[in-house]
Amino acid sequence: MPGTPQPRTWWAPLPPADGAAVMATGVVSVGLHLTGHEVLSRIALVTAGVAWLALAADFALRLLRERERWAAEAGTPAALTAVAATAVLGTRVSALGWQGLAEALLALAAALWPGLLFLVVRRWERHMPGVVLLACVATQGLAMLGATLEADLGVAWLAHTALVFFWLGLVLYTVALWRFDLRQVAEGAGDHWIAGGALALSALAGAQLVAARRSGGPYLWNDDDNGVLRTVTATLLVLALGWYCVLWAAELRWPRPAYDVRRWATVFPMAMTAVAVLSVAIVLGVPWLWGPGQVLLWIAVAVWPAVCVAAVVDIRSRAPR
Repeated sequence: MPGTPQPRTWWAPLPPADGAAVMATGVVSVGLHLTGHEVLSRIALVTAGVAWLALAADFALRLLRERERWAAEAGTPAALTAVAATAVLGTRVSALGWQGLAEALLALAAALWPGLLFLVVRRWERHMPGVVLLACVATQGLAMLGATLEADLGVAWLAHTALVFFWLGLVLYTVALWRFDLRQVAEGAGDHWIAGGALALSALAGAQLVAARRSGGPYLWNDDDNGVLRTVTATLLVLALGWYCVLWAAELRWPRPAYDVRRWATVFPMAMTAVAVLSVAIVLGVPWLWGPGQVLLWIAVAVWPAVCVAAVVDIRSRAPR
């Protein structure tokens, strides 16, 4: 009937960048778990899980019914949020002891990673927004989940594979940073925060590898691997904290209050920096970092509902009348 809205009219405009909402919520859940706020952590986990299922269904529906749109979006950097969100969700469910589900999520993320990364990297240009750094985030997400599962399952090849992804992620960060438009720090709509979040995730992945090695796991490349990893992990955390300060200063200098879906890519790095600080405090034995880590976590927890409310208002404004 003419004028009758189609059932998916409100859903269709959702971009791949919405996967950052799952990433942000999942990392908040991890942080709350680390600090002992289990009820809040599980609420965040359920929220992230429901959002992941909805986006996965939308992804599959587009693949079946809207091939041209699916192909166009698969080549955008934001498509890599599918890999990163799946890895983050797998890391949190692993902490619940659901290793079978975590393994399945790792397998899914690993299956998505090469094809999406190839499609994205081939379209890289100069002066790109912060989403260009999702190549590092997706890769380090696999390293993080692989190292987490190795620590629980004691499967040596997972640690070695995670280490390969860890170093590859750092290479991708270096290349992507060269293509990142630094003017985005002042002008970006939210995804410019990934410049720091990618380093924080790298530090977390390094900490997970150190934890796997320290718990009696396999050596990773030589007898000095643990010392090298500790040094690299600490360096990455310092760099991530440096970015965190710069990005907050930029937000205060150039306020951007309007909602944009890329604001979820602001919450994610905030929460990831907190989780990285907390994890390094535990794994590298730096107890004085625990307090600052909790402060950073509650900043992210406070920002999360503000972005969520803005997102709901935005969705309602796009809903058919």
